[in-house]
Amino acid sequence: MKQITCYIDDKAVTVAEGTTLLNAARKAGIDIPNLCYDPRCAPIGACRLCLVEIEGQRGMQTSCTRIVEPDMRVATDTPKLNSQRKRTLELILSEHRFECGTCDTDGECRLQDYAYDFKVQENRIPHIESRVKTRNYTSGEKALIYDPTKCIRCGRCVAICAEVQGIETLTLRNRSGQVLVTTGFDVPLKESTCETCSQCISTCPTSALYERSAKFAGKLKDMNRVRTTCGYCGVGCQIDLNVHKKTGKIVRVTSEVGVVPNDGNLCVKGRFGMDFVGDSRRLTKPLIRTGERGDGAYREAEWDEALDLVASRLSKIKKEAGPDAIAGFSSARTTNEDNFVMQKFVRAAVGTNNVDHCARLCHSSTVAGLAKAFGSGAMTNSIAELSDTPLIFIIGSNTTECHPIIGINIRQAVQSGKSKLIVADPRRISIARSADIHMQQRSGSDVALINAMMHVILKEDLADRDFIASRTEGFEDLLPEIEGATPELAEKITSVPAETIRKAARMYATAESAAIIYSMGITQHACGTDNVLVLANLAMMTGNVGRRNAGVNPLRGQNNVQGACDMGALPNVYNGYQKVDDPKVQKKFETAWNTKLSNKPGLTVVEIMNGLESGKVRGLYVMGENPALSDPDTNHVLESLKKADFLVVQDIFMTETAELADVVLPAYSFAEKEGTFTNTERRVQRLRKAVTPPGEALEDWEIICRISLRMGYEMAYGNTEAIMKEIQSLTPSYGGITYKRIDKVGLQWPCPTEDHPGTPWLHEGTFARGLGKFHTAAYIPPREQADTAYPLVLTTGRQLEHWHTGTMTRKSVVLDDRVPHGVLELNPEDATRLGVADGEPVKVSSRRGEVTVPARVGDKTAPGTVFLVFHFKEHPANALTIAALDPVAKIPEFKACAVKVEKSS
Repeated sequence: MKQITCYIDDKAVTVAEGTTLLNAARKAGIDIPNLCYDPRCAPIGACRLCLVEIEGQRGMQTSCTRIVEPDMRVATDTPKLNSQRKRTLELILSEHRFECGTCDTDGECRLQDYAYDFKVQENRIPHIESRVKTRNYTSGEKALIYDPTKCIRCGRCVAICAEVQGIETLTLRNRSGQVLVTTGFDVPLKESTCETCSQCISTCPTSALYERSAKFAGKLKDMNRVRTTCGYCGVGCQIDLNVHKKTGKIVRVTSEVGVVPNDGNLCVKGRFGMDFVGDSRRLTKPLIRTGERGDGAYREAEWDEALDLVASRLSKIKKEAGPDAIAGFSSARTTNEDNFVMQKFVRAAVGTNNVDHCARLCHSSTVAGLAKAFGSGAMTNSIAELSDTPLIFIIGSNTTECHPIIGINIRQAVQSGKSKLIVADPRRISIARSADIHMQQRSGSDVALINAMMHVILKEDLADRDFIASRTEGFEDLLPEIEGATPELAEKITSVPAETIRKAARMYATAESAAIIYSMGITQHACGTDNVLVLANLAMMTGNVGRRNAGVNPLRGQNNVQGACDMGALPNVYNGYQKVDDPKVQKKFETAWNTKLSNKPGLTVVEIMNGLESGKVRGLYVMGENPALSDPDTNHVLESLKKADFLVVQDIFMTETAELADVVLPAYSFAEKEGTFTNTERRVQRLRKAVTPPGEALEDWEIICRISLRMGYEMAYGNTEAIMKEIQSLTPSYGGITYKRIDKVGLQWPCPTEDHPGTPWLHEGTFARGLGKFHTAAYIPPREQADTAYPLVLTTGRQLEHWHTGTMTRKSVVLDDRVPHGVLELNPEDATRLGVADGEPVKVSSRRGEVTVPARVGDKTAPGTVFLVFHFKEHPANALTIAALDPVAKIPEFKACAVKVEKSS
């Protein structure tokens, strides 16, 4: 972009063409007072504090709206300007309840600071009494509070709601001193379109908008802010935990504008979902079962007794039945360091490769599919690229609910005209409202849909033949399958009109660059690996991979599911995806860990459960997972767990799985830890201790090391940085990642050396496997289809306000208030046929179980399809789902099973 030079306070400043004077001044380190400016939004020019004088031009101009011109000479600090700023501040304060002594933002309020700096006489202008009623759109709210008497009518909250969040919930009503912020028709916030992201709080320059729970919980000047990484989804938002200096409790969560990857934006979980950290139900001491399994009878124990028991019982099973009779579940909720130590313990101390974690249930088909096609099973692009990618194709990802910050990036890109959007999803999800094309395919028909798009691309000569010839192999083998995959055939399978498929194919293929976004709507099928492979085919066929704004991007569900995979918490690979059955790799790790290791790939999550049922697996160590709710066919899972000879669970709460354990070990939450997470864009980020852990809880890795020592294999680390140094030495893609280098913004792997800058996008110039490989995949129907006995298809997923099995989010006052229970989404046609009214309880049954849940009648689902979230133990969706597995990735088919729905008696 063209660079131009201007002069601000006689200082030469060179900036890109189109830069505002305010931003040019900021670049030069010159602070121009302002109250209405937020860099995330278009400038408003409302507060009139950022006025400047420009040589040769009349009057004063707002620097936030004025664009820099070549050789422009600007003054920002003159008597005339400061006199005007003082008068403006006096006018603002005449409408503002000036009570700094009892204000939560006392000491960190820019209005207060400017009033002091400009020596404002707060009573020079008579105070204007507002006639605004105290009751407003936040009355009775548990999330936030709006105080009109502290509102300066800057409009920032309205702007950020519309421009960043993209939902336009807030507006301004009335005139002059009676202006106030409200919702459309003044409806209460919970009844509006609000997503409770509270970006409005994050942008408010006073305390007019504030978290209700934080009011009078401590002034901002009394807080320590600890920068860490959010412990919910895979976006990896940087958050500041505001901890009271005296009480040591988290009072509120904020985020700094400009931080990577979230730019100060947070979702409802990141802002309001941290209550669990200080919850009184946290585990604080080791527990040993005293009664029958599942009867809740436990006694507290000292650490030595509990760890001795764990070590002795596991050692006994190993001696009697061999190491393969023991298995371990690692966790995507815990750090890279915890996961590394856990998989090392299972392999080196126990002697088996029976280690797995929840990635098996969400993205194992991504790892398998993209590794086959590209050589690396990870997101190929960066989150920031989605803000200006010309074409975004979302398939099987409820992005705005499951990865909200990525979702708002996409919404902004579409609203600004930078991006076109195609959405393919069996439900009419919220992001579909922003789409140029929405294809509502039947669940499980993705292969047919994508093959038909490729058919159109080939038939209309839209393929990138040069890319195919120079960068790929196997293309000719693909042609027979694609030749017969017509849009008309796909319409019969998917229910998407053939002409819509053609339009989508043309839009994708003709875009300057196109990025595919997908998640568990693609992966959680018995054909999940095939689904991933056809998306890779589509990208390679059009040359949309290996460069900025072009790629295939699986969005990881949990905060560290990418990192847990990278660390080798999988049965067939060590950290860095180095195969356990490769003799050279085995020797490398045997040398490093000074022990003999098994070269036999271990069992996966579902296979471990089957092993517990059959007696092949006798001991199970679960760290931070809750398979009793998260795994398919939970009735079978519960029976399998009950049959374990010995079950140990390490967690922060007494989960549904922990209730069946022989020993329960209390661990740290993310807010009490040091370490790293790796987000969905492969960015390794710091985690920092903010609060003191409860009772006698210990670090996950420290507990494992103590047990390992008792079992005869010594693992000893002084701290998490020492663990990362070992990870660095054994993991080529993490070779250049150190705590010092990632301290501010993290680094994206591959980062092989300490002078490597990290990799924003993968496969530039060459694929990780050399040439990208096309793979043929034919449409295969879901394993279980609707029939006369079970005439509906159930698909499952997540929702914005909750996360995974609800262990953490259901302890949040705000989140539980927003969504206290789940609902079964039911199309009006099906509801009419069944005689079911909205809100009425229904019984949902499959061949594996049944649940009772209220119905939500609406058009989100198509006729014949129902949807249920899996967060609620009162009506667990996975009591219904089928454990049919993808033959390659061994991932269960969560997204399609046959059910019947009846009115509940």
